[in-house]
Amino acid sequence: MNMLTAAALVTAVPLAIHAIAAASETDTVDSNGRIRVPAGYRTAYQFLGSWAVAAEQGHGPAEFHVVYASPGAITAHRRDGRFPDGAVLVKEVFRTKAETLTTGTVSRADTLKGWFVMVKDSGNTRAGNPLWGDGWGWSWFDASDPVRATTVDYKAECQGCHVPAQATDWVYTDGYPALKP
Repeated sequence: MNMLTAAALVTAVPLAIHAIAAASETDTVDSNGRIRVPAGYRTAYQFLGSWAVAAEQGHGPAEFHVVYASPGAITAHRRDGRFPDGAVLVKEVFRTKAETLTTGTVSRADTLKGWFVMVKDSGNTRAGNPLWGDGWGWSWFDASDPVRATTVDYKAECQGCHVPAQATDWVYTDGYPALKP
């Protein structure tokens, strides 16, 4: 590879990732800053990781979370240590079901409860919008209505769960093997 080709790649790759992130954001955020669950995210986005949230009583998890990242977001995070502006994270939240199989007792995702969607906005460009701040847009959607977010104020309804992850840009990055080199 010659120096000119290498220089072109060094310039083109970050620009392409930024363009992909911007396209993801425009598909997910309307002109008023309302966030939507992105169409086709299960096939267009990358699997970021999953979480099992322990039940308060009994055995197994109470919820199972499956998280997807918009195209280019994982590559950008590995390279820069942060998600690029416009990156979209979609967390599916499932109730769980435990059952005995030949391999033993297992817990698995069962009924979808809803989606939590975050959109990166490091410039906090939507000041005054109660769904946006601290570098992100934040919204919860019930499974019964994937079009209308139930969140009205991210500080009151979303941020509290993310306080322990404030140092990693409000995202629990340690739980995502895909972000590790």
